[in-house]
Amino acid sequence: MSATAVNASASRVIRRKIADAAFQTFCVVVTFVALLALAAILWSLLSQGLGGLNLDVFTKSTPAPGSVGGLANAIVGSILMCLLAMVIANVVGVLAGTWLAEYAGKSRYGSVVRFLNDVLLSAPSILIGLFVYELLVAPFKGFSGFAGAVALALLAVPVITRTTEDVLSLQPAPLREAGVALGAPLSFIIQTVLWRSARSGMLTGALLAFARISGETAPLLFTALNNQFFSVDLSHPTANLPVVIFQFALSAYDDWRRLAWAGALLIAAAVLGVTLLARAIAKEPRRS
Repeated sequence: MSATAVNASASRVIRRKIADAAFQTFCVVVTFVALLALAAILWSLLSQGLGGLNLDVFTKSTPAPGSVGGLANAIVGSILMCLLAMVIANVVGVLAGTWLAEYAGKSRYGSVVRFLNDVLLSAPSILIGLFVYELLVAPFKGFSGFAGAVALALLAVPVITRTTEDVLSLQPAPLREAGVALGAPLSFIIQTVLWRSARSGMLTGALLAFARISGETAPLLFTALNNQFFSVDLSHPTANLPVVIFQFALSAYDDWRRLAWAGALLIAAAVLGVTLLARAIAKEPRRS
């Protein structure tokens, strides 16, 4: 090998090492910036939110400016709407995901449904809220918790659908073949074998969908709006944490802003808890 070739090879090695070092440095710097931003958010949330937490937050309704109050009505309203939304989303999402995994296959219709599900998965939540407003609010001339639950369900459905399809697709083919060999119809195999085998993954998808919708504000501004009083009647405007946080955080009253920080901390804690639970379920060892 000539000296020129040796020098060219050594030069390429040096350039590759420099490029690799530069790329690693860039990754470290970007990661540090992201962690620094996350730490700043968590610090502000904890420093501001912990100061507003007390027993009144969980026992009293949202107050007038300068009055003693809490977030009890907003907490209950959020829980009711999220639970109703998850019931709707689980029924639709599990059935849609099951159809895509077990019946649609690679058909053209199945591909269209998957594409539409992906579009809905990335759709801005404010558009979902506007759609439900035109569908369930404007025709009935009133905001309601039911409309808010439907809007949240539309945000959760594509997450559950995608997760259900992926989890069922990962189930081994011998499970289906064994059921068919015994003469069982596919619908019976899905209900008694595949759903049981994939329940951990399906539950994880449901928890992740719940974590996504628990802090949504834009759809609820168009549908549930808010209610200053305690009520479990979802046929009327319903109090909820995201909208209360949005309104109180923009106010000029210190007591309202403290409640807004406390509500933000509650939502963050709920999302963190649900996410950790979903990760724990996902890491659960599969039974043979």
